[in-house]
Amino acid sequence: MASYVYDHSFEGLLSAVFEVYVFKDADARIYPEGQAQDELFMDTRRIEADPHRAGRVWKKLATRLSKTDLRKFCYAFLSGEKGMEMFLLFYIRHVLGPVPNAENDYGHPAVKYVTDMARKVHREKHRMEAFIRFRLSDDGLYFAEIEPDFNVLPLLRKHFQSRYADQRWMIYDSRRGYGLYYDLEKVESVSMSGEASAPVELNETEKAFQRLWGHYFTHVNIKERKNTKLHLRHMPRRYWKFLTEKTIGLE
Repeated sequence: MASYVYDHSFEGLLSAVFEVYVFKDADARIYPEGQAQDELFMDTRRIEADPHRAGRVWKKLATRLSKTDLRKFCYAFLSGEKGMEMFLLFYIRHVLGPVPNAENDYGHPAVKYVTDMARKVHREKHRMEAFIRFRLSDDGLYFAEIEPDFNVLPLLRKHFQSRYADQRWMIYDSRRGYGLYYDLEKVESVSMSGEASAPVELNETEKAFQRLWGHYFTHVNIKERKNTKLHLRHMPRRYWKFLTEKTIGLE
């Protein structure tokens, strides 16, 4: 019995799963760095992310799972929820076991977990696509800051690269300390030093546009038709601080 500690990456997790199978460790525990628990009589094994070993696990899963179910597995990983690794290990063991179509066995705790978490992450992805607001900085960069519940930034790359292909932009996840930067040619993952949520310096055109935007929303907001409960259902309050129509004072 051992605990397998990996580097928080997807390849690292799959590499840890590979090691669990190599050692045939039925009581294995998988933890990300910083969350490993010291348990009596349990060895700790630090696992390096290995693309070859991770690839072998992924190819094996691909022989049993559809593209939709593989995507669910990835989404569940991106949830970043504490204890997620053990559910994913149990899921792998179940779908690679003797039961046919085990990925549809929703009575199994791991299958239910992957399905539920994938749904939540997918919903957060779509909310980010709808709620992200860019602001134009003095140096011509369109900048947006977000704090999603889950690590959905990798899922936003294709959408924003396609939609905003003619402008430089950055989307920064201040909760996780990294962002996506598009330089008109490619999208790269970047980290920012200093304050995680350092504001960009807006140019004068952007400031004027935001004032105009605020004026517009103030006048189209019909108080008699206000439905706060419905509004919060579609636009939770936790997103408001990054929305121009909210930060300019709309109630």
